[in-house]
Amino acid sequence: MDTIVNVAFPVFAIIGLGYAAGHLRILGPASAEALNKFVYYFALPPVLFVFTAKAPVDVIFNWPFIGTFLAGAIGTLAVSAFVGRLMFRLPLSELTLQGLAAVFANTAYMGIPLFLTAFGDDGALPAIIATLAGNFILIGGAIAVLEKLRAKGPSTLDICREVSGTLIRNPLLVAPILGILFSVFALPLPLPVGNFLDLMAAAAGPAALFALGLSLVGQSLLGNMREVAWVSGLKLFLQPALTLFFALYVFDLGERLTAAAVILGALPAGALVYVIAQQYGIYVQRASASIVLTTAISIASVSGLLILFGVG
Repeated sequence: MDTIVNVAFPVFAIIGLGYAAGHLRILGPASAEALNKFVYYFALPPVLFVFTAKAPVDVIFNWPFIGTFLAGAIGTLAVSAFVGRLMFRLPLSELTLQGLAAVFANTAYMGIPLFLTAFGDDGALPAIIATLAGNFILIGGAIAVLEKLRAKGPSTLDICREVSGTLIRNPLLVAPILGILFSVFALPLPLPVGNFLDLMAAAAGPAALFALGLSLVGQSLLGNMREVAWVSGLKLFLQPALTLFFALYVFDLGERLTAAAVILGALPAGALVYVIAQQYGIYVQRASASIVLTTAISIASVSGLLILFGVG
């Protein structure tokens, strides 16, 4: 009960407050767009940079942890692709978006604030590492497939250039990569710059959670509920289960990192799935519905995992 009160309640209460602000029309769609851009471009990048810049390189490149997180996601992706093709008869483009909705966890907007609340300032690094790995491997891989399907005749080099350009423009990738460089070369951070980044980073947690709640307003759950329920089950239950298996029996993670990997794998689908669906005009309604449904169910499922692992 203490876990729910001390950790889960503050996190989900801010999400609920953001949803209420939009539902009651205190803030409208323009406010949601502006707040999301503030979080994406200005608030979260300083968090990603500061924590990676201060962390030892061997802590950042914790390959067993990265392997565990990605193995759980890729295993779930394989199940999603097999069933999606067999049961739902989806073409490859839709299979790609369905798979992304089933494995791309909201490690940035929800994971980082949750870990800051649960573990303190020193505990956010696993969420940051998962964000970097998820954006680079899962988002990058999905964009590569979609670009290949959309392209008419360009070379593999052209597709790689397009994917690389998309990733390079992603501040949630650029910021931690810069932080890693500062860590590798032990570069000092001037005090005024450090204070500025700390102030910006302090806004990331509540702003990201509030923006997440605000962005859920007006998203529809209607239509394709059988498929959306299947995708949500994969995201919230199969992925953390597979992650736990790999943590215990393959990579032999310690107790703390096992808890971190499983909780991160159990987070709801991230908003970038909807962004990519809109960009390519594929799977838009089902991506939106998956985000809404997984976020709603995660109030109970993530709280249960926090209690199970004794967090808080």
